[in-house]
Amino acid sequence: MTKILVIEDAQPLRKDIVEMLAFEGFDVVGAENGIQGVQYALETNPDLIICDIMMPELDGYGVLERLRQEPSTRTTPFVFLTARTDRSDVRQGMDMGAEDYLTKPFAASELISTVRAQLRKRAIYAQMSEQKLDELRENIILSLPHELRTPLTSILGFSDILMVDAYTLEPQRIVELSQYINSAALRLYRLIENYLFYAQLELLLNDPARIEVMRRNLTSDPAVIIQDQAYISAQNVGREMDLRMDGLETATLGMGDEYLKKIVEELADNAFKFSEVGQPVYIGGRVNGDTYVLSVTDHGRGMTSQQIADVGAYMQFDRRIHEQQGSGLGLIISKRLAELHGGWMTIESAPHQQTTICVALPLA
Repeated sequence: MTKILVIEDAQPLRKDIVEMLAFEGFDVVGAENGIQGVQYALETNPDLIICDIMMPELDGYGVLERLRQEPSTRTTPFVFLTARTDRSDVRQGMDMGAEDYLTKPFAASELISTVRAQLRKRAIYAQMSEQKLDELRENIILSLPHELRTPLTSILGFSDILMVDAYTLEPQRIVELSQYINSAALRLYRLIENYLFYAQLELLLNDPARIEVMRRNLTSDPAVIIQDQAYISAQNVGREMDLRMDGLETATLGMGDEYLKKIVEELADNAFKFSEVGQPVYIGGRVNGDTYVLSVTDHGRGMTSQQIADVGAYMQFDRRIHEQQGSGLGLIISKRLAELHGGWMTIESAPHQQTTICVALPLA
């Protein structure tokens, strides 16, 4: 049964609300004050909370603030009960994360309608979250095993040749096999590093103190970082001639060198990966107001609007159609790094024509 918590210090009203909702088939618990309400919410993890604003000891705003700090109740739908109709009171609650208001006095039909509307929204959000999880599971199943097995197969195969035939192979052939092993090992190493790096970024999302420390780091000359890393990315795939530096301005960024380098590495690698040899890749960096905008443009496969909206971890588009290397983490890592530093990332693309990714980073 759907569980509803009613926090109301006026006993007659609390009793009426509990009875009305119970009559509709809900499992309802009543709390006589804010402190008791917080305790019940954490113990029972209700599907919906209805809470009065004006209460002694801990008012409705305090209840909402405490429950939004707890992972188990952070997203629980919260409806305020109030006899006050001042717009500032309504705005304060909505800004804190309340979903709706009921103004006293209210009819039973109004209460039931509000409850059912919020529960429908919760069901829709749950369905959307489950769909995202299903997509993530599918992407992991499709991409991660392949990305792990491919370099491991190369390492095992070529090392086996070396162990068996080392004494009969020409020195140049031994060097070639060693290079193949090294290349495969580097690919595997980067996959593991990106996986761990992305996991750390996701943990940072709920740690304001660490985010604040991160934002204190500076880059005094982004043009040098961008130029050096872009060239390394081009050199790794033998496409130095396709690299175009489209005007790099200098400024002081509110981001450490290593994070800027990571963004350039991921975006440049993607641009070369998804465009053909001979097609130029443009990389620029310009000051725009109070931000520094890094841009990477390629003329490769491109993305649809739906694919842009679906960018996320392990998201490789059309994996069944196109064979490609990579875990699908590059774009989401770049996006997370920008957001954690107070910036943002945008993608503009036309399939089979052009893709431009812009990362806006705050100036120090």
